[in-house]
This record gives sequence, C-alpha cells and structure tokens, in this order.
Amino acid sequence: MTGPRLALAAALLCSCTSPVADANSWWSLAMNPIQRPEMYIIGAQPVCSQLPGLSPGQRKLCQLYQEHMVFIGEGARSAIKECQYQFRQRRWNCSTVDNASVFGRVMKIGSRETAFTYAVSAAGVVNAISRACREGELSSCGCSRAARPRDLPRDWLWGGCGDNVEYGYRFAKEFVDAKEREKNYARGSEEQARMLMNLQNNEAGRRAVYKLADVACKCHGVSGSCSLKTCWLQLADFRKVGDLLKEKYDSAAAMRISRKGKLELVNARFNTPTQEDLVYVDPSPDYCLRNETTGSLGTQGRLCNKTSEGMDGCELMCCGRGYDQFKSVQVERCHCKFHWCCYVKCKKCTEIVDQYVCK
Repeated sequence: MTGPRLALAAALLCSCTSPVADANSWWSLAMNPIQRPEMYIIGAQPVCSQLPGLSPGQRKLCQLYQEHMVFIGEGARSAIKECQYQFRQRRWNCSTVDNASVFGRVMKIGSRETAFTYAVSAAGVVNAISRACREGELSSCGCSRAARPRDLPRDWLWGGCGDNVEYGYRFAKEFVDAKEREKNYARGSEEQARMLMNLQNNEAGRRAVYKLADVACKCHGVSGSCSLKTCWLQLADFRKVGDLLKEKYDSAAAMRISRKGKLELVNARFNTPTQEDLVYVDPSPDYCLRNETTGSLGTQGRLCNKTSEGMDGCELMCCGRGYDQFKSVQVERCHCKFHWCCYVKCKKCTEIVDQYVCK
C-alpha cells in the first residue's frame, strides 16, 4: 500500500485500541464463500458488514479494499489446505471444526501448532494477493515492479508481468496484523506475550513467500532457438512455502515475556530467533484424547500405519491405546493405454487392503 490510502488505513488502524475477542477470526473467510463486490446490489448492506470474523481494523480495511476480500478468502483456504497436508500424519492434523473460529479452541494455546497456523495463513494472503495483482484482478496494483536482478545476463529482457509480491507483502502486513495491533494489553502480561508471538509468526509466514519468490524466464526465437529471453519475478509453488514453514515449526523457539514487554528465549543457550523463525509461548497438548477445554479432537478413529515408526505409526498416533484392523475395498485406475489421438483409456482395478484405526 502506498500514497494517501496507506496513510488513511494506518490512521484507521491506530484509532482501534480496545481488546478484541478471539471467538471469531478472519480465517472464517475461507469457510464462507465471498461474492465479488460487483455482485452486490448498490444500496444493499455493505459487503464488509456481512463478513464474519473481522476485527474493527480489518473491517475498515475491507471498506477501503473490498475487492481484496475475495482473494484474502482464497489465501486462507490455500493456507488451511497446506496446513492439513503438512500435518496429515500428526496427532494434530489441522482440523477445522466450525465456520467461526475455524480451528476451534486449540488456537487459544500459544503452541508450536498455533505458530505454524498463523505463519501459513499470513503466507496464504501474500500469495493470493500477489497473484491477483499480476492477473489484473485488483485496481490498486498491477505487475511486479521489482528491480532487475544484478546477476541477470545483459541480453535477457526484464519486464514480463511478474507476481507483485511487494504489494502482497505490504497489504498482508496491514490486514493480517491489524487484529493484533489494535489490542492494548498490560506490559509483561500473558496476553501481550501471545500478541507478540502472533505478530512474529505472521511476519515469518510473509517472509517465507518473499524469500522463495524467484526469477522465471521464457525463450523467444525462431524454431525454439531461444535467441532471446524475457524474465520476471514469480512466486514459488505454495507447497514449497509450506515445506519451509514446516521446517521452521520443527525448530521453533520457546519464548516468554519479559518485564519490559519483550519476548525472550526460555533457554538463553539457543540462538535468538530471526524474523524468519517461528516462536511459541505455551507447550503443546499431547492431542491424544478429546479435550473440550484445550480443543483437542483426540486421535480416536484416525488411520495409522502399522509398519511405520514415525508419528503416523499406530504406536505413536494411537498414544499406546491400540488399534483395530479392518479390510477396505479400493478402486484404482490401472492398465492405462494411450490412444492416438489423443486420449488415455484405463481399466478399474479393485484391491482389498488392510487398514488400521486407533482405538
């Protein structure tokens, strides 16, 4: 965001200083389909007042940038999908439980899992907004204006329409962080620790997208001679972002709040986390049993891998409770053949496989 609109947005956000309840979240935009602004009838109730989960600051940003909200929802959906992929073999598998809080009470715990969720969600917004700019979907941004890389060969052209990760980063910072910045907690309190934790992890998610964006090029020339190349800035596949943030999750730093209102390492022997690292302030629940207080769904009924010694193995996944075995019928495509021209024809093969479910 640049120019007078940025100043207006900042003023609106600074005017919100009261604590906001965490019952709902902007993540709910992923669960509730958003119509594009032009679909709303003029004179009807404004779109921003109909969207659940927005904090006062986010609602005001919505009023300034209504057309962005569709893509914020898309970013949240891609983040939830990526979270569920990365944790598909863990006791906590990033389950969504409702349309309001999305992940439920488990997000009230400042754990490693919560840290990852905040990071990947912020990354999802950067990713979606950056792409929307390139595709001409937003009136306030266009193709990337990133400077030509110094190491790009002189005879290669720099000027293709790139993903506008600069704008995506700035807008995501304003929108996603708004909910945290408008809170006013006592210095050194647990609430302030959680707010600082969320801001740190939001930034780590945004930086992951920015860091992985790279130069892409296309050849031009007669008969594919590649006598000329045009290059531009392109976002990495979001799976790579998820993989990087999962690595950050594995090495996340345990923090606590100091009397001065700053996060500090619980164990001073470790390196101080950078802005690219994830941090947490609470230990994780074991997620073994269903617990309404913590929001844990437990692992009863989850599929497990009998032969694995990892987190997806029946011993660890089922927390020592044991497992049941059953047979299931799986139908897969098989014996596929390519026919000229131009389609592939397959048969359906049926296989009975053993599966294991936690007691």
